[in-house]
Amino acid sequence: MTLQHQTALISGGGGGVGKAIARALVDLGIRVALMGRDQERLARTKAELAVADDLVLLAPCDVTDRAQLSTAVDAVLTQLGSLDILVCGAGINVQKRSLRSIDPADWDKIIATNLTGAFNLVHAVLPHMRERGQGLVIQLGSLSGMRVNTLSGVGYSVSKFGQAALGISIGREERGRSIRSTVLYAGEINTPLLDARGARPGGGEDTRRQNILQPEDVGAAVRFLAELPPRVHIPELVIKPTIDDFF
Repeated sequence: MTLQHQTALISGGGGGVGKAIARALVDLGIRVALMGRDQERLARTKAELAVADDLVLLAPCDVTDRAQLSTAVDAVLTQLGSLDILVCGAGINVQKRSLRSIDPADWDKIIATNLTGAFNLVHAVLPHMRERGQGLVIQLGSLSGMRVNTLSGVGYSVSKFGQAALGISIGREERGRSIRSTVLYAGEINTPLLDARGARPGGGEDTRRQNILQPEDVGAAVRFLAELPPRVHIPELVIKPTIDDFF
């Protein structure tokens, strides 16, 4: 199955996981648009990918701002011509995350970015996919969206449960239009997002980080989904570190 003429939009495109996903898709010949709030980080990510200039487009945008997002998606569609793959990967967490310690303002930020931001992006892109009668939507979820994890915190877990429900709803409502939706439940990934949570009990944090998921592992999972023929739909996919239990 050739993917050289396909296109993808990745939110959270300036982060380590976003870059790894972009790398995995660009290696297939897919043109990608990187979406994120920080234009400098997006530009740095594009430079680090070191590919032909026309393979990577920058789409600076805050997914919590619907008007800004609509303008950005329109610009992406104008430049790429179409969107075959959407990866909802924008996500945040905070240091004070327990039910006792979380600030309501931080709760609002987490929900706005992780859940409402994913909805906003889907709402902006789905009309185009419906018109074309095809598309793949991937929610970059978390195992914390399958079972509550106190280390992840209440706000993050709630946002990821909601994002999973969003992804499943897309699959059920849009399958008649040949639009596939996958929730990718990822275990711990070695990214700066872990810095906010503090060390796990028992120490050995540096060794653990070497043995949990790396960004390129998530990129490989997204590549696997992208390479499947349109007749194949995987509603949910779990990827976790070998060293961790599965609940």
